[in-house]
Amino acid sequence: METVFVDGSAGEGGGQILRTSLALACITGKSLHIENIRAARRNPGLAKQHLSCVRAVCQICAGQCRGAALRSSVLDFHPAPPRGGVQPAPVQSGDFHFDIGSAGSASLVIQTVIPALFLADKPSAVTVTGGTHNPMAPPFDFLSETFLPAIVAAGFRGNCKLIKHGFYPAGGGKITFDIQPWQKSTDRIIDLCELGKEPQIHARIYTAKLPPHIAQRQRKLLLQSGLNIQNVEHIEVTDSDGPGNCAMIRLCSGERTTVFTAFGMQGKPSQEVVSEVVNLAENFLTSGAAIDRFLADQLLIYMAMAKAGSFTTNELSSHLQTNMEVIKKFLPVNFSVEQQKQAYTISCLPRAN
Repeated sequence: METVFVDGSAGEGGGQILRTSLALACITGKSLHIENIRAARRNPGLAKQHLSCVRAVCQICAGQCRGAALRSSVLDFHPAPPRGGVQPAPVQSGDFHFDIGSAGSASLVIQTVIPALFLADKPSAVTVTGGTHNPMAPPFDFLSETFLPAIVAAGFRGNCKLIKHGFYPAGGGKITFDIQPWQKSTDRIIDLCELGKEPQIHARIYTAKLPPHIAQRQRKLLLQSGLNIQNVEHIEVTDSDGPGNCAMIRLCSGERTTVFTAFGMQGKPSQEVVSEVVNLAENFLTSGAAIDRFLADQLLIYMAMAKAGSFTTNELSSHLQTNMEVIKKFLPVNFSVEQQKQAYTISCLPRAN
């Protein structure tokens, strides 16, 4: 079977290269050899979260790997051999449980395995224990309110549930994700280029094991921002293993919700937390784009699976460009990029032989 060689130091040089490569190796049945894993990060190589991704894909496609150890920078992954010598062995549906063993992002482990599980012939359930609200990763609210409604347009159906909150650095949270087999159809594609109606703007503050004045201060700052925020919801988390805080802005336009998040941490003033999330929302709103840069990165693989789709986004990030290049190594697609004022149109098309 073909082996795809990936340089983990290319482009943004982070964990997304590994996660995308693992998912596509499962989908295509191709073997993966990846070197320089997370070379651009402060602590390069495989962390616990990334090891969980490796073990998870091995389980769902009966694969084997070499190099799956903490801080390893080289990995070989081999999905189960094809049956009949033509197609890759089918992905195994089932009820899967993965424990990261740290506050690593449960969302990112889920996003590694679900593209392949959408190709199984029966529904699957995935439960991941780890961090549910982490800096530098999509929080549960993003999965539930932004990501899932976006991919359903192309026939990818699932639902997720937050069982227990887990903030960095304590972790200990739990997410479940139910996946239905892909309802593939040529007339069902991701087409998110047009703006919806003027969004209503809502805010949400999470605090866990923290004094009340933090949420009060952040609420006041949010309402004083230049955004027309309709209401501020405060969720005081009681099931978290450790302290945590984040402020969210939710742009709600019809069936589309865009979630932006900034995380509080020791030594980071509430002013900085609120300014961070407000700036994310303002930059997106002024761009005229339909999809924020965080969702854009996650949609690429689903457009590639369907060999069609397009969206507009407010930033052509290194993350996005790197993900395109990794996907093209596995699947016969091309991506086009067109800039118009402050927005970029990203389109996916089949690649000519």
